[in-house]
Amino acid sequence: MAPLASTRRRRLALALGAAILAAAAGLVVIGTSGGTGRPPPPVPGTARPARSGNPFAYVASRQAEFVARATAGNAHVLFVKSPGGVLATAARVAAFRPLIDAAAAGTSIDPDLLEGIVFLESAGRPNVIAGGDPADAAGLTQILAQTGQSLLGMNIDIGRSRRLTSAIARASALGNGTLVARLERRRAGIDERFDPRKALAATVRYLEVAQQRFGREDLDVVSYHMGIGNLEQVLAEYDGGRAVPYVQLFFDTAPDRHAAAYDLLAGFGDDSRLYYWRVLGAVAIMRLYRTDRAALARTAALQIAVDSSAEVLHPPDVTPPFADPDALYDAYAKRILVPLPSNAAELGLAYDPGMGALAPQLGVSPAIYRGLRPAAFDMLIELAARVRALSGKAAPLTVASAVTDDRYQQQLGVADPPDATGYTFTIARRYVSRRQVLAFQAMLDRLQALNLIAWQRFSSVIEVTVASDASQAIAEGA
Repeated sequence: MAPLASTRRRRLALALGAAILAAAAGLVVIGTSGGTGRPPPPVPGTARPARSGNPFAYVASRQAEFVARATAGNAHVLFVKSPGGVLATAARVAAFRPLIDAAAAGTSIDPDLLEGIVFLESAGRPNVIAGGDPADAAGLTQILAQTGQSLLGMNIDIGRSRRLTSAIARASALGNGTLVARLERRRAGIDERFDPRKALAATVRYLEVAQQRFGREDLDVVSYHMGIGNLEQVLAEYDGGRAVPYVQLFFDTAPDRHAAAYDLLAGFGDDSRLYYWRVLGAVAIMRLYRTDRAALARTAALQIAVDSSAEVLHPPDVTPPFADPDALYDAYAKRILVPLPSNAAELGLAYDPGMGALAPQLGVSPAIYRGLRPAAFDMLIELAARVRALSGKAAPLTVASAVTDDRYQQQLGVADPPDATGYTFTIARRYVSRRQVLAFQAMLDRLQALNLIAWQRFSSVIEVTVASDASQAIAEGA
């Protein structure tokens, strides 16, 4: 976890704790302008309930847009988990591009996708082993020993590979790099997964086997991580086994639509359902690495700033925070911010009484901290409606915090711009049933996959940052 992200966790905990204490102490004063000559606080209106139907449902005619959204919405992990950073990983992967091109030559396999697999599987490290035992996934493309032996015809002497792996670990602990390199070369001779050229050739063979079964490039790549049998089962549950586009399989399943297929996809504990989007994200990173390395570095800085892609949705230099209460009053007057609606219960919402509890220390009404940008406002209403529809429960989602400003944050001794843009709200982690929990999680996953939100889980709340185009997506369909 990035240090800044850890700091933000502490900040949020402090903010919520202070708000609760202030509310308990009776500091919340509703409906005052603080005697400062400011206008009255914004008056909540009555919001229309979410429209019927699902604005986030899959639309076949917009397949390319859904693919692009899913690629962007699932890219964050590629940046935060790249060993040494995304630029270092891209450099390692790029060094294997000649071998990648050679492996794909004469086949129908796209070398860019093969390179994306290398990025995602090993981050360009040909000797990495998942879990430490060579029987597990190993090598440049992380092939299981059993799969390599039984399906791909690879030469893998697992006993000798284990002994050499132990010897490599001992030599590495002693700092004997020369011996490590020699032992790694010996291991590559008896376990072809550690030979980059042979590992790439084996991966191409796997994708060709999948191609014979599915006949679709996207499904071939999905099966590389999910497994051919598992993907066949999902397809069978979705539409009797027909090889549909993966974007359709992914977005046209939900707890209330093709539920059996959705449950299978959601049940894979290794994020298999997100694998294809992350491969496409890796392809995009490698393309940017070759064409605009400075832009990749800027994107990387935004991606790792916090534990979500919130700053990618709203870069601080593009969407600066509100500086103080006066900036909030001005934003309400210009309809840049809108107050949270008064008919919360009708919308499946409730409001924590501690919202804006520190406002009296600034001489203003807590009401000014109970609003959002229109895009976040619209998303909050749709999110609550979909969670209620999926869970079948009338119990509300509780909004724990909404817009803030830098001066408010300074009351806590911190300044946290992402919370002061008006695009972020938090939902208290208080649920009435497991079904409601699963419904909320399903919507968070769906909206992030559509690149309409970025979210983080904290001990007591879920923080949601909404994309600026959310209102348009809701009105027109994602």
